[in-house]
Order: sequence, then C-alpha cells, then structure tokens
Amino acid sequence: MAHDTPEKIRSHAEHEYLKKKRSTEMRHQLTSFAIMIFLTLIAFTMVAAGFSAYLIVPIILLLAAVQVVLQLYHFMHLSNKGHGTVAFFMFSGMFVAFITVLALVTIVWW
Repeated sequence: MAHDTPEKIRSHAEHEYLKKKRSTEMRHQLTSFAIMIFLTLIAFTMVAAGFSAYLIVPIILLLAAVQVVLQLYHFMHLSNKGHGTVAFFMFSGMFVAFITVLALVTIVWW
C-alpha cells in the first residue's frame, strides 16, 4: 500500500500538468482564431469601403500570409516540441517559393 501513494500523487500531478498545458494551448488557439477573424474583417472592410485595387490586393495578400502562418503554427501544432525541423523546412520552402514568385513577377513587370 505504501507504494501506491507516490503513484497516485505523481498521477495527480501529471494530470494537473496536462490539464494546465491543454488549457494554455486552447487559449493560444482561441487567441489565434480571434486574430484571424479580425484580419478577415479588415479585408472585408477594405473591399466594402471601395479602396483602390492597387492598395487592397497587396494588403489582402499580406493578411492571407499572416493567417497561413498562424494556422500552421497553432492549428497544425507546429508550436509543439519535436516539430522544429518540420517547421524550419516548411517555412524555408515557403520563403524560397515567395522569392521565386517575386523574382518572376518582377521580371515580367519590368
């Protein structure tokens, strides 16, 4: 019976740790979701206000890029331990793709 007590305490401590960790993760996801909703409202408001397309398109693309990063980081759990290498290669690939598209668009426009 004496050996059961440390297991119960450890189990209870682990349970409380996991509960706190999941609560924190849920708070981060809800915050990220609220930010994404706010960014979407900004985009809709800009379009509804009738701003110039030369202003709207780059800003909407920037807001979309921010939302992609937030979704990958929080909803695809890239913020968790053990996903650093995957996140590094994924974001590096996105950066190279962005630079490539930017270079090709620059060549075509000028």
